Order: sequence, then C-alpha cells, then structure tokens
Amino acid sequence: MSIPGMRRAAIGLTAFAVTAFGAVATAPNEADAGPKPVDVTLLALNDFHGHLEPPGGSSGTIEDQPAGGVEYLATHLAELRKASKKKNTVTVAAGDLIGASPLLSAAFHDEPTIEALSQAGLDYASVGNHEFDEGSDELLRIQHGGCHPVDGCADGTPYQGADFQYLSANAFVDETGQPLLPPYAIHRVQGVKIGFIGMTLEGTPDIVSPDGVAGLTFADEAQTANRYARELRRKGVETIVVLLHEGGNQAGAGGINDCVDFTGPVVDIVNRMDRSIDVVVSGHTHQAYNCEVNNKLVTSASSYGRLITDIDLKIDRRTGDVLRATAQNLVVTRDVAEDPDQTALIDHYQTVLGPVAGREVGETTEAITRTQETLFDTVRGESPLGNLIADAQHWATEGDQNAVAAFMNPGGVRADLDAGPVTYEEAFTAQPFSNNLVTLDLTGEQLYCLLEQQFVTERVLYPSATVRYVVDPAGGTAPADDPCAGTRVVRGSLTFADVPVETDATYRVTVNNFLAGGGDGFSVLTDGTNPATGQIDLDALVAYLTATSPVSAPATDRIRTTGESAR
Repeated sequence: MSIPGMRRAAIGLTAFAVTAFGAVATAPNEADAGPKPVDVTLLALNDFHGHLEPPGGSSGTIEDQPAGGVEYLATHLAELRKASKKKNTVTVAAGDLIGASPLLSAAFHDEPTIEALSQAGLDYASVGNHEFDEGSDELLRIQHGGCHPVDGCADGTPYQGADFQYLSANAFVDETGQPLLPPYAIHRVQGVKIGFIGMTLEGTPDIVSPDGVAGLTFADEAQTANRYARELRRKGVETIVVLLHEGGNQAGAGGINDCVDFTGPVVDIVNRMDRSIDVVVSGHTHQAYNCEVNNKLVTSASSYGRLITDIDLKIDRRTGDVLRATAQNLVVTRDVAEDPDQTALIDHYQTVLGPVAGREVGETTEAITRTQETLFDTVRGESPLGNLIADAQHWATEGDQNAVAAFMNPGGVRADLDAGPVTYEEAFTAQPFSNNLVTLDLTGEQLYCLLEQQFVTERVLYPSATVRYVVDPAGGTAPADDPCAGTRVVRGSLTFADVPVETDATYRVTVNNFLAGGGDGFSVLTDGTNPATGQIDLDALVAYLTATSPVSAPATDRIRTTGESAR
C-alpha cells in the first residue's frame, strides 16, 4: 500500500517513487540484514484495437517516429522480459484490445488479435467498452473459445480462446448479480502476491449499443476497486494494481512520460480509491501519460500498440508492500526484428482474407484526416473525414428516405484516408463498426436539443454539407437533468440547404443506429419517429467514394462561432 511519494527523473524520463506506508529508515547494514526485496516488472498496454499490422497515417507515429505493429510489439516485449527477470515479469492491458479494429482482425471477429496477444505473452487484461461491442456472449466466447455461432470457424481452424485472463470487476450480470468475468487475479512472484483488479468505465452503456450491454449493470469504478481491494487484503495481498479502462488527458505540451495539467475522469476515480491500491494502469482516452494521483502511479500507453509502459515495482518480501514504483513509456519502434510467429499469423489471415481487402473503391486527391478543428476553447468540432462520412450518409438516404441532413459521431471515425487510391480495407479501417443507417423524423425543436446535447456530452457531431449553424462560446451548457436547456447554439441559425429550420416543423435526418439508440448520450434521438433502417454505414461510404471519386477533403466550415464572418 502507498503513502505520499516523490517524483524522480531517470535518464531524462519522468517516473515516480512510491514509499511504502509505515516504512522505517534503516542504516545500510540493517537493510542488508533483512531479506532482499522482490523486483517485479509490469509491461502494460491499452487500446490495441486489433492493430496487428503497423497502423498508418497519423495513427502510426508517436514522438515523431513510426511505431506499432504486433510483429514489433512482440519483439519489444520479449526484449524487455529478457532485460528483466522473465519469471518476475507480468504483462497486462487496460481494455479495448478488440473492437473498432482494422479489417484483418475484424473480419474474423477479432480472433486474430486474441491469438496474437496470447502469443505475445499477455497475462491479464481488463475489459473495455469495445469488448462489449458484440455482446456479453461473444465476449465469453472470445475468452473461452469456440467458433462463432453465425460465421463458424471463419479461417477454417478452431478458435481456442485467449491464453490470457480477462478481468471484469464492475460489469455485473443482472440475472445472477455476479461479475461477468473474474473481478481480479492473484499472481505470485517469488513468494509475494500481486492482485490485479480489472474493469471498464461505468459509462460503458452510454457508448455501446444497447444490444452489447443487454442484461448487464456497470458499477462505479472507485467503489468497485475498493471493494475488491479489501477482499484481496483479506487474502493476504498487499500489492494491488488496477487495470482500468478509463483515463485522462494532459496538456498539449506534455510528452509520453509527462503529466502536464492532468485532467479527466480517471483523476476523480483514483482520488476516491483506497490507499492500499498502488498502481492504476489506465486507458480509453488514447493518451500517453505517466502521473502520480493520490499517491498512486497512474499510467497510459496511448493506443494501437505504439507504446509499452514499463513499470518496475520493488516489493517488501516480508510484508508484501510496495517499497517503490517507477514507470516509463517506451516507443514500440519498427527498427527491431519482426517476430516470426506474429508474421506467420498475419500472413495466414491475409491469405484467408484474399483479394477483398485490396479492392479499390475510390480515390482521394489528398489525405483526408479525422483531425478535429478547434471550435472554441478546448471544444473540438468538425474534421474533414467526419464531414465526408456525414456527406456519404446523407447521399445514401436523400433519395429513398428524403433525408435533408445527416450527423456522424466522432468516435465512429477511426483512421485517416491517405491520398490516392482507397481500398476496401482502408475504408473499413476508417469506419469499422458496421452500423446501420437510420433515417427518422425530428422536429426543429428536437434538432436544436440535439445540438445542445453535444456540449453536455462533449462530443460535437459531424454534420453533412447541407447543415449550417452558429455556436456561442459564451452560451450556457445545459444541466444534465435538462439537456435541451443550453444556450450554446444560436437560435435561428440552424439551416438545412440554406433554409432556416423551424422549431415546429418536422425533418428527415439520418444517423447511425448507435446514435439512434441514444448512444454517446444523445438521448433526444430516441424520441425520433418513423425510423427507417437502411444500409450499413460502411457500404454507404464505399458507394459514395465509388460514385464521386476523385474525392477531396471537405471544408470544415459547417459550424461557425459568433463573431466569425459568414463563410
């Protein structure tokens, strides 16, 4: 268990020292007389999202260098284990290993990713929100094995399940009241016990389709961690690590081993955790940081396997307490040998996938990125690729469904499109969720409410080219209990095809089925009427690219702020 620690710098990298509660200073000869502490290395990652091959575009670099790819990740992990004592090394992850994955993994229900990470030596992982994308039964199949109930053994071989253990402390099955998967694991290293508690964010139902979380209840993260920390201590465990799929952000100037102006949900969660918890390996925000919060080491390794967090623990052999904890984020560079087993796995699935992935579906005149423009302060607004996808969804539904506009959620846009030919695999990687388009009737008043909810949920939707409106940075954000009462959106400014939207008129608007179900907190969409379910969103994007190529990056001029000149 931890007490206030001290920051130390080691070879230019930031780390944190944590001194054990109740430790008494001793002279060197007295310290030498006792049993030597046990040195344990934790190798941590998070938000891998099925990126077996090196990610491309802006997602494929970190610290200004190419990074990621499971062939390199496995090699780096092996080298780090070799540098430490292999038997004293535990490899862990903080959720979203699967889901929102590139085609090579997603086409096989992410079985390749589970096989690759098992092969790379992963020991324990918390569930993340994306582990629930296909529902709890599918998550249990991913853990335990067996062919997919619909698609069977897609690559022609049996699926054996994960060699690592998923942990799910705060996802409870309504029917039984028990956790869906084990809440924690106890790992023994040279006679000392280390407890790993794994969980996802309590808000998982808000960002996963209702079918994915049906029959489950998600509990408060800090309360859950404290509950199981007490249980672990009753079992003689004093070193406790939480694998938490929730995170934070540091200011833009912060590097991968910094903690500059650290904010986000994880801060409150960790501040409410019991002092017996020593380390929190976090994720979800795709950020890199190395922090101390509430006398606990709090880390995150960005995303897509581009970083490994190397955490070193020194544990008192007699008491089981952590004497010291330090961490550093290390870049998964591509200047090492490719792991041959991972190469063979990728080659196998590429062969099975065949020519589908490489089929050209369109062309771009320039790179079209998902990088969001700053709307005001820290609020992010449009992105070129987000706008393009919204345009595709409107294009796909304006004829048969009379849609006058479309809105796309930013979390559904996962990768950039490079300049030049666009393959099916690239389009899939950019939009991998296979949501259906839903066109429904919304009143003008509901549409203004939808736009106000953007600032409650802190997620600004990407609008189609038919949409224009103005935001007032000085306006008020709606209270949580009355999400339509905000004054961020200037009344009278919303237009569809340059025609003002009337609050008492009704309009046909297209979103994906995730949003239509109230996903990302957009509850007003559940009040829409006359819903018509259309094609898969990816199919709409592919058809749009094929029909309109070569495609250029749309301008990000659909949302203006007060004071801007009309554009």
